[in-house]
Amino acid sequence: MTATIQKIAVYCGANSGNDPHFVREAKRFGKQMAKHHIELVYGGGRYGMMGAVANAVLDNGGTVHGIITKELADRGTALERLTDLQIVPNMDIRKQKMMDMADGMVALPGGYGTLEEISEAISWTTIGDNHKPATFYNYEGFYDPLHNMLRRMYYKGFAEKSFLDAIYFANHFRDLISFMEHYKAPAHRQYNHN
Repeated sequence: MTATIQKIAVYCGANSGNDPHFVREAKRFGKQMAKHHIELVYGGGRYGMMGAVANAVLDNGGTVHGIITKELADRGTALERLTDLQIVPNMDIRKQKMMDMADGMVALPGGYGTLEEISEAISWTTIGDNHKPATFYNYEGFYDPLHNMLRRMYYKGFAEKSFLDAIYFANHFRDLISFMEHYKAPAHRQYNHN
């Protein structure tokens, strides 16, 4: 693998879910990141999928940058062994910093917050504010319904093909990194003034 992708922002659940395979896969994903010398940028939490992927990166000699809101840090949710932990005032700043720091974004299985974060990255692609790849790690088909919904948006005329093609659903770590390494951002949406 080349060195183009040096940091990945990972969005994932603060919960572990009810299937232990998901946590195991988060740990495997973190181990792969460390093995390939890719630094983790994430929300700074100690629990659930977030804690699993961050601890796996650290346990395998990797580097982890956590960005957490003051509110969440005050609740004791931060993973304190991180290489770098930034505490920011609110979620908007947290999301912006994560996108700024990373060379690409990926959503592992998670809940509403995970979906909101990756959706913002995708939507910003259409207006030209995000030139980095936004991807899904589609373990056990977790994101298949969303993939179908995005295609439906295209088929019904609410999304252009170039933006649909800019979103990648990966089943393997190597495929995800390959997509990121070769990614070219689509031209942002233009509007007629007629």
